[in-house]
Amino acid sequence: MSAICRACDSDNLTVVLSLGKTPLANALLTSEQLKETEGTYPLDLAFCSNCSLVQITETVPAEKLFREYLYFSSFSDTVLQNAKEIVNRLIVNRKLDNTSFVVEVASNDGYLLQYYHQRAIPVLGIEPAVNIAKVAQEKRGIRTISEFFGKKLAEQLREDSESADIIHANNVLAHVADLNGFVAGISLLLKEDGIAVIEVPYVKDLIDGVEFDTIYHEHLCYFSLTALNRLFQRHGLLITEVERLPIHGGSLRIFAGKSGNSSSTVQTMLQYEAEWGVDDLLFYQSFGSKVEHLRGNLLTLLRELKAKNKRIAVYGASAKGSTLLNYFGLGKETLDFVVDRSTIKQGYYTPGTHLSIYDPSKLLETLPDYVLLLTWNFAEEILTQQAEYRAHGGHFIIPIPELKIV
Repeated sequence: MSAICRACDSDNLTVVLSLGKTPLANALLTSEQLKETEGTYPLDLAFCSNCSLVQITETVPAEKLFREYLYFSSFSDTVLQNAKEIVNRLIVNRKLDNTSFVVEVASNDGYLLQYYHQRAIPVLGIEPAVNIAKVAQEKRGIRTISEFFGKKLAEQLREDSESADIIHANNVLAHVADLNGFVAGISLLLKEDGIAVIEVPYVKDLIDGVEFDTIYHEHLCYFSLTALNRLFQRHGLLITEVERLPIHGGSLRIFAGKSGNSSSTVQTMLQYEAEWGVDDLLFYQSFGSKVEHLRGNLLTLLRELKAKNKRIAVYGASAKGSTLLNYFGLGKETLDFVVDRSTIKQGYYTPGTHLSIYDPSKLLETLPDYVLLLTWNFAEEILTQQAEYRAHGGHFIIPIPELKIV
């Protein structure tokens, strides 16, 4: 267990939810690996009463998690649309042109930087997963460094006279063990009038929506604006604006720079967080009972369906899906197979539960009665894509934020 807070070094950590020992959520298996013993790691969620950061206590080495990665952002239309919208907005608002410089940390397969690149705006991707960085460079022509970002890499880039007008960091801050080194690196790499645009899942939505399945070993932290504000101030960065986004079950997008003033939106949201109890341990301790209630409801529904000889498949070989299946104890006795749009995942097996992963076309081929939608954060997109399956009488079970059948 981590003895101190990842942000403020306090030892005032209290565990608010324990999900037991689980395999690594994105460690999909080959048929040969099914015969081997899988490694499992404690998955405990804790609250820091000093700075309000919510975090897991176990740190799996980043080299083990991210050097070879199977999540490609471009497979999601929702993610692409979100990226395109913010890029177009920033190009206009910040008057970016071919003399500007944009960096994305955890740039994945170039899903976001491609929209700058298409407008002849110089970019740099920083992506530690070698296989994904290769795709960004070869398929999209995005200059990409295959390294982990932090203060050291930022210093190297500054020595090479690289400094950024815009730094994007989408859904990566939660993956970082050295939060202070990461934010210090942003401060170093950013121009004096530059802006960092950072997206993170919002801890309030996590609690309210019982989104416990977003807890896995890659996600070390779960942020409020309050916790982010304290972290960024420590490194001379001011959060000037904040937006709430529906993506990934509820996210925050913050804009941070070295100068300026916090908007009224930022001040209002900080006050809102104080009112709902962002610094109050009791708010987070209610989470465990909500998770158990959801677990009971879903398992009861699936048992009733199996008793009626209904066939149940799964959509989404996602990390969040791995958490749900392993913690709820769902496997081959209940579920027939998994489908996923990512061609990279097809042909593998799910960690812990060992379900086969196929192309979504298998739903039409076999017509299971129900599909448990584990990538519920893309429900609208997936339900639209699967209109034909649904027209043939198929139903989706959406477990989160509330259990329902559509």
